[in-house]
Amino acid sequence: MSYPDPLYTASDAAVSATITRADGEPDLVRTSGTEVHYLATGDTTGGLFGLYRWSMGPGRGGADPHFHRTMAESFYILSGTVRIYDGEEWVDAGVGDFAHVPPGGIHGFSNESGAPASMLIHFAPGAPREEYFEGLNQLNEMSPEERAEFFLAHDNNFLD
Repeated sequence: MSYPDPLYTASDAAVSATITRADGEPDLVRTSGTEVHYLATGDTTGGLFGLYRWSMGPGRGGADPHFHRTMAESFYILSGTVRIYDGEEWVDAGVGDFAHVPPGGIHGFSNESGAPASMLIHFAPGAPREEYFEGLNQLNEMSPEERAEFFLAHDNNFLD
């Protein structure tokens, strides 16, 4: 395997780094109480990736088994215990554990521990997941047809 073609071709280096502080306010608080921090969006990375800190309270919450056609998704556990579905079984993942799911791979996640848990979620390439995350708070207001359309538009293909 070799390095990809250069993405930056200017002769001088650029001052372009960003820093997001750990104690900053979340960008989104879901109706479940989950806090989502937009660390790097597909928009801010030029579509290369998206990175989000997902902090779940002690109540049960997460995503049922599904897959994506357009992107890979990875999880890195920062605190607590998160159950990760690997396509065959639910596995308890703890601090420092990492899961990678290529496009088409069945996966899900859930906090069933009764204690808070947090993780980093990484998408590659970077899709506009913010619209999806924000829309989740309105699912109860959608008809079954609108909900199916919403999931399809955001490349979330849930299993029956």
